[in-house]
Parts: sequence; C-alpha cells; structure tokens
Amino acid sequence: MNFELFKTVWGHTGTMQEAAALAQASGFTGLEAPITVDAHESNALKFALETYQLDLICEICTTGSYVPDRQATPAQHLEDLKIKIDRGLSFKPRFYNVMGGCDAWPIDKQVDFFGRAKELADAVDVLCSFETHRGRSFFNPWVTRDVLRQLPELSITCDFSHWVVVCERLMDSEWDVISEVAKQAHHIHGRVGYDQGPQVPHPAAPEYELALKSHQRCWEAIWESQRLRGYKQTTMTPEFGPDGYLHCLPFTNAPVADLWSINRWIGECEQSHFFHWMKT
Repeated sequence: MNFELFKTVWGHTGTMQEAAALAQASGFTGLEAPITVDAHESNALKFALETYQLDLICEICTTGSYVPDRQATPAQHLEDLKIKIDRGLSFKPRFYNVMGGCDAWPIDKQVDFFGRAKELADAVDVLCSFETHRGRSFFNPWVTRDVLRQLPELSITCDFSHWVVVCERLMDSEWDVISEVAKQAHHIHGRVGYDQGPQVPHPAAPEYELALKSHQRCWEAIWESQRLRGYKQTTMTPEFGPDGYLHCLPFTNAPVADLWSINRWIGECEQSHFFHWMKT
C-alpha cells in the first residue's frame, strides 16, 4: 500500500499555479480543492493541475459553506450535491470529499440523505467520501457510527480533530467507535486537534505530543482497515488551516506559525510514520 499526500488550497493565498508548484516540490500527489462557478478560477485550477501533472480531490460543501444553510432541506442538499458533482466531472477527480448534511437532522433523515447521496454518486460512477465535520451530519462519533451501520457501502473522510473538540477528549479514548468507523474510511484529513480546539498551534510542539500520538493511533486503525480491504494506496490531506483554526497572538492577529510549513511538517511526519508502520 502506498501513501499519497494532497495539498489543501484552504488557507493558500497565492495562485493555483503557486499552490501546484509547492505541492509538486514537496512530493505531494495532488491538490484538494473545490470547483467554483467562476470560470477564471476553475480554468486556473485545471491549468495548474495539467501543468504540474497533479491529481485532484474535489471538495464539495452541500448548501452554505463549511457550515450548512440551516434552513436547507435534505432535497436541497441533494440538489446542490448533484450540481457540484457535475461541475467537477470534467476534472476527472480521484474522488469527491463531501461536507454533507446537517448536524440538526434526526437519524432517520440522515440515513435517507446519505443513501440518496450515494445513489447520485453511483449514477455517474464517482466516489463521494463524506467528511466527519462539525456542523455537518457526521459531527460526532456515535451519529456517524449509527448511520454507517445502516449504510455499510458508504465511504467517509476521517477528520478526527472535529470529534476531539466536539467530545472534549482525544478519540483513542473511544476505541470501539474508532475501530468500527475505520472500516469505512476512505481518506484522512491530517489535522491534530486537542480537547479544547480543532487545531493545535503546531503538531511538533512537545506539549501536544499526546494529541499527535492519539491521532496517529486512530490513523493506523484506518490504514490497517484499508490494507485488509485491499487498498493499493492511502491518501491524506494535511489540513491545518486559517479562519479561527490557526492560533494568533492577541491584539496583533499575527499567526503563531506558517500554515504551509505546518502542513508540510505533518505530511512528512505521517509519511515517515506510515512507512514505519508498514514495516512493523
């Protein structure tokens, strides 16, 4: 099984060409990015991918942005998903990473939504991997587990940093749930959270070693499940980001670390971690 890294464009302030160049120079396989309605932006993304021969994981948020439109119905989420899947088809993405649904829906509505969402993806022969994300349907471990039990063919993207802050504890403390949902994990977002926040200031800092080790144990559970399922490669997007995630100094709003440096560090760290895990 191979290990492949994708660079998120979340928090990248330069051009798509610059993002692609950084990804290639650091040995990343591709970019993870949304396809916008702006023709100039989408053309720039396609040109950057082609120029640097990078793959794409296409990012989708159903209604709203990272936080859903609270008034949107499941039917509206599905309609938005269909539109955004179609928009990305010409890019031939590896798969779609979807922040889907709404945390406020009851479990029966969640199951129906994801069943229909998978049917939409299957109809055009693409894979949608649904992310564990605050504000969205998979905002906590137990709701996620209960939906997956009813939809065993559904794929998920595991960003355990969201669950850590929602539950106010590191996720290897809930090993029964982690080991169960790992069986349907397709992709990993490599961000390290801690019990009071979704992003540590820097994952290399010794004061956050326990948080890093906890996430790594959870990622190993995914790798083992993928190995048993016959995966030829596992994918990770280092996803330390801005917008309230990145710690800043009071009064100056100066970031405590450089985002790309952090994401490059966690990418290199997990590449080494994966190779060591494979050997042992």
